Amino acid sequence: MNGKAALLLVNPKSRRGEESLPQVRELLSRSGINYVELLPESNETPSEAIKARAGKIDMVIVGGGDGSLNAAAEGLLDTGLSLGVLPLGTANDFARTIGLPTDLAAAIDIVAKGNTTLIDLGQANGHPFFNVASIGFSADLAMSLTEKAKKRWGKLGYGIVAARLLASSRLFSATLEHDGRVEGLHTLQMAVGNGRFYGGGMAVKADATATDGLLDFYSLEVDHWWRLLALLPSLRAGTQSEWDDVRTFSTKDLTIRTKRPRPVNLDGELKTKTPVRFTVLEKAVSVFIP
Repeated sequence: MNGKAALLLVNPKSRRGEESLPQVRELLSRSGINYVELLPESNETPSEAIKARAGKIDMVIVGGGDGSLNAAAEGLLDTGLSLGVLPLGTANDFARTIGLPTDLAAAIDIVAKGNTTLIDLGQANGHPFFNVASIGFSADLAMSLTEKAKKRWGKLGYGIVAARLLASSRLFSATLEHDGRVEGLHTLQMAVGNGRFYGGGMAVKADATATDGLLDFYSLEVDHWWRLLALLPSLRAGTQSEWDDVRTFSTKDLTIRTKRPRPVNLDGELKTKTPVRFTVLEKAVSVFIP
């Protein structure tokens, strides 16, 4: 891929971002990928930086986790530039969804080889997301899990904070509108997946992909928090549809309403609130894959 120019966006707040940056630069240079970076004093968001440099670059390389990718989504949609993903975050769930290795040299080699595919993005009230949106327990977890905790404890941080929250979690009421149907429910959590993995190893659906043109929904309608302990293996495998107290379906368009506004977690970032309409943008972004 000699002669290509990339905008390199490594999130220094991601778990391995700051410490990996020298190695990233060296590996990109060895691979023949020319790159530009933002100045340290720049106040641009990733999407603003992408749009401002669209005429001077051929691709965007993002180093970080799902939240870092989310911050670049609007810029990628507006410019049509291809995306290279360096999994330097805590859980790197989207990287797992598209089959990327966690090894940095291998991930950069994938970018250098130049094989791309078009992936879907989800949208929630117009906000794009790569991987998974959630309402309820996971959104509460995102509010409670600080950047410092994620960087220090990694996936263990998810477990520590989740255990504390779980003991005080309560079911809430919601209404779903999809495919000509209206459904009422009481739930601990709802998830809407464009990709497969989320939350450091959970799966929305076992065979979900980011290229199938569908959003995969599930709702945990359990009576007691301890019921989740039995559900955990299925949640990790994406086979929760086999349980009676888990509602699942796939759709292209879904609206969720709650009695009071509840935060909506998109790729680990709280971007909007209910009521929320979810739609899918098919073949929206070009991504380098193995």
